[in-house]
Amino acid sequence: MARFTIDTDQKFDQNLDDLVNLTGGTKADVIRKALATYKYLKTEDQDPESTVSITKNGIVVKDVILP
Repeated sequence: MARFTIDTDQKFDQNLDDLVNLTGGTKADVIRKALATYKYLKTEDQDPESTVSITKNGIVVKDVILP
């Protein structure tokens, strides 16, 4: 398994800690899942005009444009 060292700012580390607390995983788990999700979303539809929609009870509450 590859090993990486990254430098992050305080905000990134706080966001990572928040996600660890929400998911009950580890920092490595959160980063792996985030990367896998991002890859899936970027490769699922190559149209630059596409958005990802967040729905609640079948109603779109937010559209997200991936960077």
